[in-house]
Amino acid sequence: MTSPSLYWLRNDLRLTDNAALTAAAAAQGQVIFLYVLDDETPGDWRLGGASRWWLHKSLEALSATAPLVLRRGAADKVIADVLTESGAAAVHFTRDYAPWSGALEQRVKAACEAAGASCHRYGGFLLQEPETIRNGSGEPYRVYTPFSKACFAAGEPRPLKPVPKFSGWTGKLKSDRLAGWGLLPTKPDWAKAMAAHWTPGEAGAAARLKDFIADGLEHYADERDRPDRDVTSRLSPYLHFGEISPAQCWHAVRAAQLAAGGKLDKAAEKFLKEVLWREFSYHLLHHWPTLPEKPFRPEFSAFPWSKNPKGLKAWEMGRTGYPIVDAGMRELWVTGIMHNRVRMIAASFLIKDLLIPWQDGERWFWDTLVDADIASNAASWQWVAGCGADAAPYFRIFNPVLQGEKFDTAGTYVRKWLPELARLPDEFVHRPWEAPALVLKAAGVELGRNYPHPVVDHAKARDRALAALKETKGIQ
Repeated sequence: MTSPSLYWLRNDLRLTDNAALTAAAAAQGQVIFLYVLDDETPGDWRLGGASRWWLHKSLEALSATAPLVLRRGAADKVIADVLTESGAAAVHFTRDYAPWSGALEQRVKAACEAAGASCHRYGGFLLQEPETIRNGSGEPYRVYTPFSKACFAAGEPRPLKPVPKFSGWTGKLKSDRLAGWGLLPTKPDWAKAMAAHWTPGEAGAAARLKDFIADGLEHYADERDRPDRDVTSRLSPYLHFGEISPAQCWHAVRAAQLAAGGKLDKAAEKFLKEVLWREFSYHLLHHWPTLPEKPFRPEFSAFPWSKNPKGLKAWEMGRTGYPIVDAGMRELWVTGIMHNRVRMIAASFLIKDLLIPWQDGERWFWDTLVDADIASNAASWQWVAGCGADAAPYFRIFNPVLQGEKFDTAGTYVRKWLPELARLPDEFVHRPWEAPALVLKAAGVELGRNYPHPVVDHAKARDRALAALKETKGIQ
């Protein structure tokens, strides 16, 4: 009997355009599909609650098309056990870029060598490997715009790989029950509403991409900052779990652009630049692996943050008294995602209005976002905080009222997620504390009772943030 190949699934939960699976299937014999729930190796960065919900649903979907072996534990030890139990001749897997992944992959390689099996690592989670895009001096990029230009100059991504022909291993291997992993919440079932907004899995990813190209892409460049419009791709969780590859997204958008006779030039370029922001985030993470925990600009290590547990709790629960911020936090709680523009507004409020460390917000997003991503999360929070690579200046402080009035002009987004404010007139929906008492009463709004007073005065909070900036030596 020919020895099987072991395909170690990671954040590549798809059959299409999968180099590791293609190579495993091309070898003679059968393929063992192994997924390891490793809560040990990432330490404090074990999957958050929303990600665990998504993972359960994604594995459930994948199990309908591939025979999965599920194990729990340190990935290198589990792989060593499966090699011994199965006699597999080779291990194939997709590269990961988290700070702990390089060392883990080396331990997997050592386990393979000890078992007499070959070890093969492949790309596919990114368009380009982080080592390949360098500036003119051969150094990694620190600024997004020249990085994105270099990526465009590198040419179109590689051709896509079709679903390979494979057969599952007919031998016997012990497998955990997915339900036994406890990935889904029990009581209270805070994820119940998420199912109405998402279809995790490869088929759901393909459908989402198709819908975006048909209905959202045309308006993407002009309206992507409008939370009251449904034009964003919402592909981020599918990309994070590898249910679709960035190359698939890229080629699909290019094909739509070609079919439209170039009419989508502006929209396509804007979307592809967002794909490249994801690439840039991983470029940074690879070259600066402390990105999720320490400021990229070390002078920010001395910034005088405030200890404000009440403020943090109000922000987490969407009870700050600033409607656009609260609407975003409520959307996050219900759907596991937040509109991209509102993420920036909410993050700026936490960091600059409340002077709460960006790491606290990063951790909350890690637990509550279905697209929680170690690189994009860290890079984006540091961008807003002003301490990251290619960061927005710290003195750029979003005014939550003006941002709401600019991007949610009629208050449609706020009214959707804050029904207690639904009857307020447009002129007050983003600033309810300024509404006359009779207007509040007619709208059924009781400040301090069914909607909070603002936790801070934004103008004063802005001055305080700028004063704190001045106190910190070396920040300009």
